[in-house]
Order: sequence, then structure tokens, then C-alpha cells
Amino acid sequence: MAETLIATKFSEARRGHLAMLAFSALVAGSFSLGSMATPFVDPAALTTLRFIFAGAIVGAAALATTGIPRSAFAAPWRYAVLGALLAVYFVLMFEGLKTAAPVSTAAVFTLTPLMAAGFGWLVLRQITTPRMAFALAIGGAGAAWVIFRADWQALLAFRIGTGEMVYFWGCVCHALYAPMVRKLNRGEPALVFTFGMMVAGTVILGLWSWPAILATDWAALPAIVWITLAYVSIAASAMTFVLLQYAALRLPSAKVMAYTYLTPSWVILWEVALGRGTPPLSVLAGVGMTVAALYLLLKNEG
Repeated sequence: MAETLIATKFSEARRGHLAMLAFSALVAGSFSLGSMATPFVDPAALTTLRFIFAGAIVGAAALATTGIPRSAFAAPWRYAVLGALLAVYFVLMFEGLKTAAPVSTAAVFTLTPLMAAGFGWLVLRQITTPRMAFALAIGGAGAAWVIFRADWQALLAFRIGTGEMVYFWGCVCHALYAPMVRKLNRGEPALVFTFGMMVAGTVILGLWSWPAILATDWAALPAIVWITLAYVSIAASAMTFVLLQYAALRLPSAKVMAYTYLTPSWVILWEVALGRGTPPLSVLAGVGMTVAALYLLLKNEG
């Protein structure tokens, strides 16, 4: 019986890692497309529509699979807390991209795993083991090498600007979100819990962004805005929210957010696919370091 329980627990953890691998690839697309759409639309207005469309998709999926039991509506304040955290993150992400260079923004994003480890201890008393800390350090160094495209001069010239500081506070909310999912979940399936969070987030965003929504000439927006909205609603919202909820219930917060280290590598692939340039081969050293970090995170503690 004990061996069966251990095997089941290991299998669940492995699924959590696979969920976060997919999460990092999908999130990377929102950086590439989002940077192209940001100049044309208000961040809060775009994020509100993103939550509405993604919430409809997740809600339909929940009804078609597990259903939405009445018990899921207990303590609705839980969904408001989680919805507010992600709403703030996405609004500040697009707001920061207005003035911050993509390199600097990506560098700020790699601070999320370390902050998640801290919040994991504060909220859940999760301990970051020496091996996990070593893996986070390797992953952070590798991600930085990828972000700055193996250019020491670019790294040394890094300065914190207004856009970076705005996005930093969004990343704080993103890092806090992972442990709060496990703290507030009461056994609801990932789809149901995600749907509740998105409904709450939509209400909060709607109240905040209503003037911007009315002021936007939606018919005059370029195609890239609608392409970005479709992608971030389906792939980078509905799918990633469920993946993050799923993984957060099976992995420590630091391990969940460690997968953000892979995002810069995925962004490079997105940039190549969009015809926006190919990075030098020297950045592959950074990719290798992020892979090594994830290997350490996948290993069980001895």
C-alpha cells in the first residue's frame, strides 16, 4: 500500500512538471505578441476582454467535464483574492511593456521564482532545500544569459526604469498567486477553481477599466490586437490558468514558478517563428543551464 501511494504521488508530481512545461511555452507567446499589440490598446481594457473570453472557455469546459457543484461557491472571497492577483499582474505586464525594453522586462520576470519561494514559506511554510536553491540559482543565471543574448555589455548596461518597476510589482502578484492557490483551494477541480477566479477577476477588471473600454474604438484597432487577444484568451489564459492551478496543487510554489526560467528560451523560438531574428549560438549555453536547473528540480530530494 505504501509503495502504491509513493508511486501515485510521484506520478502526480510528474504531471505537475509537464503542466508547467506547457505553461512556459504558452506564456512565451504572450510576450512576443503582446509587445506588438501594446501600443494600440489600453492594457486594462485588453485584459478585461481577455478574462471574459477565457472565462467563457473555462466555464464551458468545466460544465462539460466535472460540472460546477454548489460547494464551489463557498467562500467566494477566495476567488476575488486570486482574480485580483492575476488581474493586477496582466495589467501591469502590458503597462510595463509600454516603456520597458523587452530585454529588461524579461529580466524582471526571472525574479518570480525566487519571490515565489519566499511567498511559499510565508504562506505555506514550504522549505526551499539547498538543492532547490542551487537549481534556482543556475536557472536564473541561465535565463539571464539567454535574455541578454550572451552579451556581457548588454547585461552590464542594464538599468531599472519606470516600466521595469511597474512590471516588477506585477511579478510580485504573480509569485504570490501560486502558493495562494494551494492555500485557498478546498478540493475544487482545477477547471472549476479557475472559472471562479476568472469570474471574480473579470468583475474587478470591469469595474476598473469600464471608462477605457467605452473610450476604445474597437473597430479601428489593427489586426494584431485581435490576434493577440485571441491567443492570450485561449492559449495564454484559459489553458495556462488551468495548467498553473493543476501544477500548484501538486508541486511546491518554488518549483512551479521555476518554469518561468524556460520562458526566455521559448520566447527566442517564438521570435524566430515570427521572423524577428535568430539569436547567436552562444545563448545555447544559457538554455543548457535552464535545462540543468529543471533536471535538479525534477529529482527527488535525497
